[in-house]
Amino acid sequence: MTIPVEGSAKLFPVRRIYCVGRNYAAHAVEMGHDPSKEPPFFFQKNPDNIILAGADFPYPSKSSDVHFEAELVIALGKGGSNIPQAEALDHVFGYAVGLDMTRRDLQGEAKDLRRPWEVGKAFESSAPCGNIVPAAKIGHPTRGEIWLDVDGERRQTGDLNQLIWKTPEIIAYLSGLFILAPGDLIFSGTPSGVGAVERGQTMRLHVDGVGDLEVRVV
Repeated sequence: MTIPVEGSAKLFPVRRIYCVGRNYAAHAVEMGHDPSKEPPFFFQKNPDNIILAGADFPYPSKSSDVHFEAELVIALGKGGSNIPQAEALDHVFGYAVGLDMTRRDLQGEAKDLRRPWEVGKAFESSAPCGNIVPAAKIGHPTRGEIWLDVDGERRQTGDLNQLIWKTPEIIAYLSGLFILAPGDLIFSGTPSGVGAVERGQTMRLHVDGVGDLEVRVV
C-alpha cells in the first residue's frame, strides 16, 4: 500500500499502522475511563486496511454500530528503537488526516470477553487516510482544530494541544515496544464526539495545517 505525497508525484510506502488508544482526555472520559491513570497503549491496523482520498467507505458486515474517529496521522521517514524524545521529531516524514473506523459493537463484545480488538478495528477499509503532507512544508503541528462533520453537522471537535501524549512522546514510548521503521503510520488518537455513521452519509474531517478528507459511506 502506498499513499500519495501532497504536492509531488512521490508515493509513501506503508509498512505498519499503529493506533494510540484514548489519547484525548474528553474521549477517554466518554469511553468510561480516567485519562489521568494510564500510560499510552496501542493497537494495530493492517496496511491494506487503508483507503485513499476519493474512495468510498463500504459499510462492513457483521456490524450494526460502526463509528468514526477523526485523527492526526504521523508518517515516519526514519525508524529505530528506544528513540529519545528530543530526537523523535527527526523521524517524522509528514502528517495526514485519517479515520479510525470502528465496529463498536464487535469491539465492545471483545472488551467484555477480554479478547483482542482486531475484529472491531482491523477490518477492510477501516483506515481512510488523506495524502501525506511533508513536515518540511508544514512543520510539526502541536495545536490547531481537528473536527469531523457528518452530512454537514459537526460531530467531533477538538484541538491538537489536547493530546495527552504528544507526537515526540508517542514515538519515544512506542519505539521502546517495537522497532519502528520508515513507512510506519501512527494514528494519534481521536477527540470526543465519536459516534455512529450510516450508509449514504458523508464524513468530512479536517486538521488545521494538514488538510481535509471527505469519505462517503456506501
